[in-house]
Amino acid sequence: MIFSTMSQRHLDSILNRAGVEHPLSYHEILYLLSLKDAEQINKVMLAARKLREKYFGKKVFLYGFIYFSTYCRNLCTFCYYRKENQLSPRYRKSPEEVIEIALRLAESGVHLVDLTMGEDPAIHNTGNYDILVDMIDRVKESTGLPVMVSPGVVPEDVLQRFGEVDANWYALYQETHNPNLYKKLRVGQSFEERSAKRSAARRAGMLVEDGIMLGVGENTSDRADSVLAMKRDNADQVRVMSLVPQPQTPFEGKVTPERISEYLFIAVMRLVMPDRLIPASLDVDGIKGLKMRLAAGANVVTSIIPPDSSLAGVSQSTLDIEQGLRTVPEVKKVLADLGLQVADVGEYMNWMTARKELKAAKEDCHDENRYYRGAAAGFGSSVPGSTGQI
Repeated sequence: MIFSTMSQRHLDSILNRAGVEHPLSYHEILYLLSLKDAEQINKVMLAARKLREKYFGKKVFLYGFIYFSTYCRNLCTFCYYRKENQLSPRYRKSPEEVIEIALRLAESGVHLVDLTMGEDPAIHNTGNYDILVDMIDRVKESTGLPVMVSPGVVPEDVLQRFGEVDANWYALYQETHNPNLYKKLRVGQSFEERSAKRSAARRAGMLVEDGIMLGVGENTSDRADSVLAMKRDNADQVRVMSLVPQPQTPFEGKVTPERISEYLFIAVMRLVMPDRLIPASLDVDGIKGLKMRLAAGANVVTSIIPPDSSLAGVSQSTLDIEQGLRTVPEVKKVLADLGLQVADVGEYMNWMTARKELKAAKEDCHDENRYYRGAAAGFGSSVPGSTGQI
Protein backbone atom coordinates (compact mmCIF):
# COMPACT_ATOMS: atom_id res chain seq x y z
CA MET A 1 0.00 0.00 0.00
CA ILE A 2 2.89 2.37 0.80
CA PHE A 3 4.49 1.61 -2.56
CA SER A 4 1.16 2.13 -4.32
CA THR A 5 0.63 5.49 -2.62
CA MET A 6 4.18 6.63 -3.40
CA SER A 7 3.80 5.50 -6.99
CA GLN A 8 0.54 7.40 -7.33
CA ARG A 9 2.07 10.55 -5.92
CA HIS A 10 4.99 10.25 -8.30
CA LEU A 11 2.65 9.85 -11.27
CA ASP A 12 0.53 12.81 -10.15
CA SER A 13 3.66 14.93 -9.82
CA ILE A 14 4.76 14.10 -13.36
CA LEU A 15 1.32 14.74 -14.82
CA ASN A 16 1.02 18.05 -12.97
CA ARG A 17 4.38 19.12 -14.41
CA ALA A 18 3.32 18.04 -17.89
CA GLY A 19 0.02 19.89 -17.49
CA VAL A 20 1.83 23.21 -17.06
CA GLU A 21 4.18 22.20 -19.91
CA HIS A 22 7.26 21.75 -17.80
CA PRO A 23 9.69 19.69 -19.93
CA LEU A 24 9.74 16.08 -18.77
CA SER A 25 13.06 14.36 -18.19
CA TYR A 26 14.14 11.11 -19.78
CA HIS A 27 13.51 9.26 -16.53
CA GLU A 28 10.01 10.73 -16.21
CA ILE A 29 9.19 9.71 -19.78
CA LEU A 30 10.62 6.26 -19.12
CA TYR A 31 8.48 5.96 -15.99
CA LEU A 32 5.30 6.88 -17.91
CA LEU A 33 6.04 4.43 -20.71
CA SER A 34 6.65 1.67 -18.14
CA LEU A 35 3.17 1.94 -16.61
CA LYS A 36 1.07 -1.24 -16.66
CA ASP A 37 -1.85 -0.41 -14.39
CA ALA A 38 -4.97 0.46 -16.40
CA GLU A 39 -6.13 3.14 -13.97
CA GLN A 40 -2.78 4.90 -14.09
CA ILE A 41 -2.67 4.72 -17.89
CA ASN A 42 -6.15 6.23 -18.02
CA LYS A 43 -4.87 9.15 -15.91
CA VAL A 44 -2.05 9.70 -18.40
CA MET A 45 -4.52 9.65 -21.28
CA LEU A 46 -6.80 12.13 -19.51
CA ALA A 47 -3.88 14.50 -19.00
CA ALA A 48 -3.03 14.14 -22.70
CA ARG A 49 -6.59 14.98 -23.74
CA LYS A 50 -6.51 18.13 -21.61
CA LEU A 51 -3.36 19.32 -23.35
CA ARG A 52 -4.82 18.49 -26.74
CA GLU A 53 -7.87 20.59 -25.93
CA LYS A 54 -5.67 23.47 -24.78
CA TYR A 55 -4.05 23.63 -28.20
CA PHE A 56 -6.74 22.34 -30.56
CA GLY A 57 -10.04 22.58 -28.75
CA LYS A 58 -12.43 19.84 -29.89
CA LYS A 59 -11.23 19.92 -33.50
CA VAL A 60 -9.69 16.97 -35.37
CA PHE A 61 -8.02 16.92 -38.79
CA LEU A 62 -8.59 14.24 -41.46
CA TYR A 63 -6.08 12.86 -43.98
CA GLY A 64 -6.95 11.05 -47.18
CA PHE A 65 -4.53 8.31 -48.20
CA ILE A 66 -3.46 7.25 -51.69
CA TYR A 67 -0.92 4.42 -51.79
CA PHE A 68 -0.29 4.86 -55.49
CA SER A 69 2.63 2.45 -56.01
CA THR A 70 3.19 -0.70 -53.98
CA TYR A 71 6.41 -1.66 -55.77
CA CYS A 72 9.50 -1.28 -53.59
CA ARG A 73 13.21 -1.96 -53.97
CA ASN A 74 13.83 -2.37 -50.23
CA LEU A 75 13.93 -5.35 -47.87
CA CYS A 76 12.43 -3.83 -44.71
CA THR A 77 11.85 -6.80 -42.44
CA PHE A 78 8.48 -5.57 -41.13
CA CYS A 79 6.85 -4.56 -44.40
CA TYR A 80 4.33 -6.50 -46.46
CA TYR A 81 5.56 -4.73 -49.59
CA ARG A 82 9.23 -5.62 -49.19
CA LYS A 83 10.90 -6.48 -52.48
CA GLU A 84 10.97 -10.26 -51.99
CA ASN A 85 7.36 -10.74 -50.85
CA GLN A 86 5.51 -12.61 -53.58
CA LEU A 87 2.15 -12.24 -51.81
CA SER A 88 2.03 -8.46 -51.93
CA PRO A 89 -0.54 -6.88 -54.25
CA ARG A 90 1.51 -4.86 -56.74
CA TYR A 91 0.15 -1.97 -58.73
CA ARG A 92 1.04 1.47 -60.02
CA LYS A 93 -1.72 4.06 -60.29
CA SER A 94 -1.55 6.47 -63.21
CA PRO A 95 -1.54 10.23 -62.47
CA GLU A 96 -5.08 10.40 -63.82
CA GLU A 97 -6.24 7.68 -61.45
CA VAL A 98 -4.55 9.42 -58.53
CA ILE A 99 -6.21 12.73 -59.35
CA GLU A 100 -9.63 11.08 -59.62
CA ILE A 101 -9.22 9.46 -56.20
CA ALA A 102 -7.87 12.70 -54.71
CA LEU A 103 -10.93 14.56 -55.94
CA ARG A 104 -13.20 11.99 -54.30
CA LEU A 105 -11.30 12.40 -51.04
CA ALA A 106 -11.53 16.18 -51.26
CA GLU A 107 -15.28 16.00 -51.85
CA SER A 108 -15.65 13.73 -48.82
CA GLY A 109 -14.17 16.38 -46.53
CA VAL A 110 -10.52 15.50 -45.84
CA HIS A 111 -8.03 18.28 -45.06
CA LEU A 112 -5.00 16.78 -46.78
CA VAL A 113 -4.09 14.20 -49.42
CA ASP A 114 -1.24 11.86 -48.50
CA LEU A 115 0.55 10.55 -51.59
CA THR A 116 2.43 7.43 -50.52
CA MET A 117 4.58 4.99 -52.44
CA GLY A 118 7.21 2.34 -51.87
CA GLU A 119 10.67 3.12 -53.17
CA ASP A 120 9.52 2.07 -56.62
CA PRO A 121 12.51 1.01 -58.78
CA ALA A 122 10.79 2.54 -61.81
CA ILE A 123 11.32 5.92 -60.15
CA HIS A 124 14.04 5.53 -57.54
CA ASN A 125 16.45 3.42 -59.58
CA THR A 126 16.03 5.49 -62.73
CA GLY A 127 15.99 8.93 -61.11
CA ASN A 128 12.82 9.76 -63.02
CA TYR A 129 11.11 11.82 -60.32
CA ASP A 130 9.29 14.04 -62.83
CA ILE A 131 6.14 11.95 -62.57
CA LEU A 132 6.05 12.40 -58.79
CA VAL A 133 6.68 16.15 -58.91
CA ASP A 134 3.98 16.53 -61.57
CA MET A 135 1.55 14.42 -59.53
CA ILE A 136 1.98 16.65 -56.47
CA ASP A 137 1.41 19.74 -58.59
CA ARG A 138 -1.69 18.37 -60.29
CA VAL A 139 -3.27 17.02 -57.09
CA LYS A 140 -2.82 20.37 -55.36
CA GLU A 141 -4.24 22.26 -58.33
CA SER A 142 -7.22 19.96 -58.82
CA THR A 143 -8.22 19.60 -55.16
CA GLY A 144 -7.07 22.87 -53.61
CA LEU A 145 -5.89 20.83 -50.63
CA PRO A 146 -2.52 20.51 -48.91
CA VAL A 147 -0.45 17.50 -49.95
CA MET A 148 1.82 15.22 -47.95
CA VAL A 149 4.32 13.20 -49.93
CA SER A 150 5.67 9.92 -48.55
CA PRO A 151 8.04 8.60 -51.24
CA GLY A 152 10.82 7.17 -49.11
CA VAL A 153 14.34 8.56 -49.38
CA VAL A 154 14.84 10.85 -52.37
CA PRO A 155 17.74 13.11 -53.40
CA GLU A 156 17.93 16.58 -51.89
CA ASP A 157 17.41 18.28 -55.24
CA VAL A 158 14.13 16.36 -55.58
CA LEU A 159 13.05 17.64 -52.18
CA GLN A 160 13.74 21.13 -53.48
CA ARG A 161 11.50 20.39 -56.44
CA PHE A 162 8.77 19.20 -54.07
CA GLY A 163 9.05 22.55 -52.33
CA GLU A 164 8.86 24.42 -55.62
CA VAL A 165 5.48 22.84 -56.41
CA ASP A 166 4.39 23.65 -52.85
CA ALA A 167 4.26 20.19 -51.30
CA ASN A 168 3.25 20.89 -47.71
CA TRP A 169 4.59 17.84 -45.89
CA TYR A 170 7.36 15.26 -46.21
CA ALA A 171 6.81 12.06 -44.22
CA LEU A 172 9.80 9.82 -43.56
CA TYR A 173 9.57 7.53 -40.55
CA GLN A 174 12.66 6.40 -38.68
CA GLU A 175 10.72 3.43 -37.17
CA THR A 176 13.27 3.35 -34.32
CA HIS A 177 15.90 5.80 -33.09
CA ASN A 178 18.15 2.95 -31.96
CA PRO A 179 20.74 2.63 -34.78
CA ASN A 180 21.44 -1.03 -34.05
CA LEU A 181 17.77 -2.00 -34.14
CA TYR A 182 17.31 0.15 -37.24
CA LYS A 183 19.81 -2.02 -39.13
CA LYS A 184 17.58 -5.03 -38.46
CA LEU A 185 14.45 -3.24 -39.68
CA ARG A 186 15.57 -1.22 -42.69
CA VAL A 187 18.15 -3.60 -44.10
CA GLY A 188 20.92 -1.90 -46.04
CA GLN A 189 19.54 1.61 -45.51
CA SER A 190 21.36 4.48 -43.81
CA PHE A 191 20.11 5.57 -40.39
CA GLU A 192 21.73 9.00 -40.72
CA GLU A 193 20.42 9.60 -44.23
CA ARG A 194 16.77 9.47 -43.19
CA SER A 195 17.34 12.15 -40.56
CA ALA A 196 19.32 14.23 -43.06
CA LYS A 197 16.48 14.06 -45.61
CA ARG A 198 13.96 15.34 -43.08
CA SER A 199 16.27 18.29 -42.42
CA ALA A 200 16.61 18.89 -46.16
CA ALA A 201 12.82 18.84 -46.51
CA ARG A 202 12.55 21.59 -43.90
CA ARG A 203 15.03 23.68 -45.81
CA ALA A 204 12.86 23.18 -48.89
CA GLY A 205 9.93 24.69 -47.00
CA MET A 206 8.02 21.57 -45.98
CA LEU A 207 6.68 20.44 -42.64
CA VAL A 208 8.01 17.07 -41.53
CA GLU A 209 6.57 13.90 -40.01
CA ASP A 210 8.54 11.27 -38.12
CA GLY A 211 7.31 8.10 -36.43
CA ILE A 212 8.14 4.80 -34.83
CA MET A 213 6.84 1.25 -34.76
CA LEU A 214 6.16 -0.75 -31.62
CA GLY A 215 6.77 -4.47 -31.27
CA VAL A 216 9.84 -4.73 -33.50
CA GLY A 217 12.36 -5.60 -30.80
CA GLU A 218 12.62 -2.29 -28.99
CA ASN A 219 12.60 -1.93 -25.21
CA THR A 220 11.08 0.80 -23.07
CA SER A 221 14.32 2.77 -23.07
CA ASP A 222 14.27 2.77 -26.88
CA ARG A 223 10.72 4.09 -26.80
CA ALA A 224 11.69 6.90 -24.43
CA ASP A 225 14.68 7.74 -26.63
CA SER A 226 12.35 8.03 -29.63
CA VAL A 227 10.03 10.46 -27.85
CA LEU A 228 12.94 12.72 -27.04
CA ALA A 229 14.52 12.30 -30.48
CA MET A 230 11.33 13.43 -32.22
CA LYS A 231 11.02 16.38 -29.85
CA ARG A 232 14.67 17.30 -30.32
CA ASP A 233 14.26 17.07 -34.08
CA ASN A 234 11.24 19.41 -33.79
CA ALA A 235 9.09 17.16 -35.97
CA ASP A 236 5.78 18.81 -36.82
CA GLN A 237 3.78 15.58 -36.82
CA VAL A 238 4.77 12.55 -34.74
CA ARG A 239 3.23 9.12 -34.89
CA VAL A 240 3.38 5.61 -33.53
CA MET A 241 2.01 2.41 -35.03
CA SER A 242 1.99 -1.13 -33.73
CA LEU A 243 3.57 -3.91 -35.75
CA VAL A 244 1.11 -6.03 -37.68
CA PRO A 245 3.10 -9.19 -38.57
CA GLN A 246 2.95 -9.82 -42.30
CA PRO A 247 3.14 -13.12 -44.22
CA GLN A 248 6.41 -13.86 -46.01
CA THR A 249 8.37 -11.40 -43.90
CA PRO A 250 10.90 -12.06 -41.11
CA PHE A 251 8.24 -10.93 -38.62
CA GLU A 252 5.67 -13.46 -39.76
CA GLY A 253 4.27 -15.28 -36.74
CA LYS A 254 5.37 -12.63 -34.27
CA VAL A 255 2.73 -11.52 -31.77
CA THR A 256 1.46 -8.00 -32.35
CA PRO A 257 1.90 -5.70 -29.33
CA GLU A 258 -0.92 -5.08 -26.90
CA ARG A 259 -2.61 -1.93 -28.11
CA ILE A 260 -2.51 -0.33 -24.67
CA SER A 261 1.20 0.27 -25.33
CA GLU A 262 0.36 2.29 -28.44
CA TYR A 263 -2.32 4.30 -26.63
CA LEU A 264 0.14 5.06 -23.83
CA PHE A 265 2.80 6.12 -26.32
CA ILE A 266 0.36 8.49 -28.04
CA ALA A 267 -0.51 10.03 -24.67
CA VAL A 268 3.15 10.47 -23.71
CA MET A 269 3.92 12.11 -27.04
CA ARG A 270 1.09 14.56 -26.35
CA LEU A 271 2.47 15.34 -22.88
CA VAL A 272 5.97 15.92 -24.23
CA MET A 273 4.96 17.68 -27.48
CA PRO A 274 1.55 19.17 -26.73
CA ASP A 275 1.35 21.43 -29.78
CA ARG A 276 2.15 18.80 -32.42
CA LEU A 277 -0.11 16.86 -34.72
CA ILE A 278 -0.42 13.24 -33.60
CA PRO A 279 -2.24 10.77 -35.86
CA ALA A 280 -4.70 8.08 -34.99
CA SER A 281 -4.24 5.73 -37.92
CA LEU A 282 -6.98 3.57 -39.38
CA ASP A 283 -4.31 1.35 -40.91
CA VAL A 284 -3.65 -0.91 -37.91
CA ASP A 285 -7.07 -1.77 -36.45
CA GLY A 286 -9.48 -0.03 -38.81
CA ILE A 287 -12.41 2.01 -37.57
CA LYS A 288 -12.78 -0.05 -34.38
CA GLY A 289 -9.37 1.11 -33.18
CA LEU A 290 -10.02 4.81 -33.67
CA LYS A 291 -11.80 5.66 -30.43
CA MET A 292 -8.99 4.68 -28.06
CA ARG A 293 -6.31 6.41 -30.12
CA LEU A 294 -8.30 9.63 -29.99
CA ALA A 295 -8.93 9.09 -26.28
CA ALA A 296 -5.15 8.89 -25.86
CA GLY A 297 -4.67 12.40 -27.25
CA ALA A 298 -4.40 12.02 -31.04
CA ASN A 299 -5.87 14.84 -33.12
CA VAL A 300 -5.48 13.64 -36.73
CA VAL A 301 -7.25 10.69 -38.36
CA THR A 302 -5.11 9.19 -41.10
CA SER A 303 -5.44 6.49 -43.76
CA ILE A 304 -8.92 7.48 -44.92
CA ILE A 305 -9.43 5.51 -48.16
CA PRO A 306 -12.50 5.58 -50.42
CA PRO A 307 -14.04 2.23 -51.36
CA ASP A 308 -14.04 1.10 -54.98
CA SER A 309 -10.64 2.71 -55.55
CA SER A 310 -8.53 -0.48 -55.75
CA LEU A 311 -6.16 0.97 -53.18
CA ALA A 312 -4.31 -0.98 -50.51
CA GLY A 313 -3.42 -0.03 -46.96
CA VAL A 314 0.06 -0.46 -45.51
CA SER A 315 -0.16 -2.46 -42.28
CA GLN A 316 -3.57 -3.89 -43.19
CA SER A 317 -3.83 -4.07 -46.97
CA THR A 318 -7.61 -4.61 -47.11
CA LEU A 319 -9.07 -3.93 -43.63
CA ASP A 320 -12.32 -1.88 -43.74
CA ILE A 321 -11.60 -0.40 -47.16
CA GLU A 322 -14.17 -1.96 -49.48
CA GLN A 323 -16.70 -2.06 -46.65
CA GLY A 324 -16.59 1.74 -46.69
CA LEU A 325 -15.52 1.96 -43.04
CA ARG A 326 -12.36 3.99 -43.63
CA THR A 327 -14.35 7.00 -44.80
CA VAL A 328 -15.20 10.45 -43.46
CA PRO A 329 -18.82 9.61 -42.51
CA GLU A 330 -17.68 6.64 -40.41
CA VAL A 331 -14.97 8.71 -38.75
CA LYS A 332 -17.48 11.42 -37.90
CA LYS A 333 -19.60 8.89 -36.01
CA VAL A 334 -16.66 8.06 -33.74
CA LEU A 335 -15.80 11.72 -33.25
CA ALA A 336 -19.37 12.50 -32.25
CA ASP A 337 -19.31 9.75 -29.64
CA LEU A 338 -16.24 11.41 -28.09
CA GLY A 339 -17.57 14.96 -28.27
CA LEU A 340 -15.06 15.87 -30.97
CA GLN A 341 -15.61 17.67 -34.27
CA VAL A 342 -14.07 17.77 -37.72
CA ALA A 343 -12.18 21.01 -38.29
CA ASP A 344 -12.65 22.85 -41.56
CA VAL A 345 -9.95 23.10 -44.22
CA GLY A 346 -9.28 26.74 -43.42
CA GLU A 347 -8.48 25.86 -39.82
CA TYR A 348 -6.03 23.22 -40.97
CA MET A 349 -4.32 25.62 -43.37
CA ASN A 350 -4.12 28.22 -40.60
CA TRP A 351 -2.42 25.65 -38.38
CA MET A 352 0.22 24.92 -41.03
CA THR A 353 0.89 28.63 -41.60
CA ALA A 354 1.16 29.33 -37.88
CA ARG A 355 3.44 26.34 -37.36
CA LYS A 356 5.86 27.52 -40.04
CA GLU A 357 5.85 31.06 -38.67
CA LEU A 358 6.55 29.87 -35.14
CA LYS A 359 9.41 27.67 -36.31
CA ALA A 360 10.88 30.57 -38.27
CA ALA A 361 10.57 32.80 -35.21
CA LYS A 362 12.37 30.22 -33.12
CA GLU A 363 15.22 30.06 -35.60
CA ASP A 364 15.45 33.86 -35.70
CA CYS A 365 15.45 34.46 -31.96
CA HIS A 366 17.24 31.26 -30.88
CA ASP A 367 15.11 31.34 -27.75
CA GLU A 368 13.48 27.96 -27.18
CA ASN A 369 11.63 29.04 -24.05
CA ARG A 370 10.06 31.98 -25.86
CA TYR A 371 9.13 29.66 -28.71
CA TYR A 372 7.34 27.16 -26.53
CA ARG A 373 5.51 29.86 -24.57
CA GLY A 374 3.96 31.02 -27.82
CA ALA A 375 3.77 27.69 -29.57
CA ALA A 376 0.11 26.87 -29.30
CA ALA A 377 0.44 26.08 -32.99
CA GLY A 378 -1.04 29.47 -33.65
CA PHE A 379 -4.02 28.88 -31.36
CA GLY A 380 -2.67 29.39 -27.85
CA SER A 381 -3.59 32.19 -25.47
CA SER A 382 -0.08 33.65 -25.78
CA VAL A 383 -0.66 34.40 -29.44
CA PRO A 384 -2.19 37.89 -29.89
CA GLY A 385 -5.88 37.70 -30.69
CA SER A 386 -6.13 33.97 -29.94
CA THR A 387 -8.92 32.36 -27.98
CA GLY A 388 -6.81 29.41 -26.92
CA GLN A 389 -8.67 27.08 -29.29
CA ILE A 390 -9.03 26.61 -33.00
